[in-house]
Amino acid sequence: MTYSTLAMSIAESPTLRLNEEARLLRERGAAVIHLGIGEPKNRAPLSAILSAASKLNTGDIKYSPTDGIPSLKKAIIRYTEENYDRLVAPENVIVSAGAKQSIFNILYSILNPQDEVIILAPYWVSYPEIVKMCYGVPIVVRPEDGSFHPRFEEIERVVTSSTKAIILNSPNNPSGIIFSDEFLAKIVDFCERKGIYIIADDIYHKLVFDGKHPTPAYKFSTKDSENTKIIAVNGVAKLYGMTGFRIGWAIAPRKLVQVMTNVQSQVTTCVSPFLQDAAEGALTGLQSIVDQLRLTMQNNRDVMMQELHAFTGIKCVKPQGTFYCLPDFRAYKQDSVALSDFLLKRAYVVTVPGKEFGMEGHLRLSYAGSIKDVTDGIARIKWALDPNSPNEIYIGDKKMIRDWL
Repeated sequence: MTYSTLAMSIAESPTLRLNEEARLLRERGAAVIHLGIGEPKNRAPLSAILSAASKLNTGDIKYSPTDGIPSLKKAIIRYTEENYDRLVAPENVIVSAGAKQSIFNILYSILNPQDEVIILAPYWVSYPEIVKMCYGVPIVVRPEDGSFHPRFEEIERVVTSSTKAIILNSPNNPSGIIFSDEFLAKIVDFCERKGIYIIADDIYHKLVFDGKHPTPAYKFSTKDSENTKIIAVNGVAKLYGMTGFRIGWAIAPRKLVQVMTNVQSQVTTCVSPFLQDAAEGALTGLQSIVDQLRLTMQNNRDVMMQELHAFTGIKCVKPQGTFYCLPDFRAYKQDSVALSDFLLKRAYVVTVPGKEFGMEGHLRLSYAGSIKDVTDGIARIKWALDPNSPNEIYIGDKKMIRDWL
């Protein structure tokens, strides 16, 4: 049996693979701690649940417009005006089954075979694979100074006549850093002069800490919504902890939205209408849940940093947003895939290899769970790796003895 060469070239999602391995360990009775998960544990907003339930109670769940139901698009327009200071029309909005599908739709709609897309390391694991699925070529830029913040000159250097887009994710998954205004201003000016699309993945834009407010790329554009090269992507998954609802959207020039709508109509037809109602309920309901989630994540981050700072040999940049950090574990092992597998098998802690984010030797750790998950998880990692830590530890009700150091 033969398969598509393109399909076989697409890497397996490391987070989904680790989730499955963790599930199997739990089924065997292991006390697994998940520090790799990309979702908070809060419940969906009541306004979202009631809106979805109201639609379900009608029993009238049929096809909806491919680009989104009008009332949700109206809520997204208001959200865009309030948070981006940008007034857009319904024709500038397309709703998709999650921000991931929005990014796929964008790339599928703008790329020709061998067009290049610039991706900034560390990057979300799906960016390079989605580019390849659209017959594009991912061009990865890694900061030369070893930090997580690229310099404009490093990006300018790799731009060619084949460069079609650059993906900006700030606050950044997996590092939690926020790109500076100076950097964004240079990128926007350069891309709009060169005709290069900017795909602004803003999915974490309100989960920011210490009073910071990330500046939207739109602020640095002098062009209107029909002529700008900026495409803003967002959704309800991270902001409201509604990961399972799979509702995202893109804001783009009308012509591009028309093309994306045609693409989406052939792939998924439309997004589930009662889930769109839930997203509308979240956007129009009380927004205190966002602040509560942000404050919880900031507190979790502080605990994570405290635990990591007590860990000999570990370096970690303090996240400014999201619910991830990307500590450097090269003092213990260069191979992050092997290290992640080792920690899962020995300490029953799920981490995500930095290699998958373009940062070998690092691990992405999530503090989206409970404080106990954070403290116990880091304690187990320290026990497994640090010779200065105690030789024994309890994992669940089982006493474990380290015999490999």
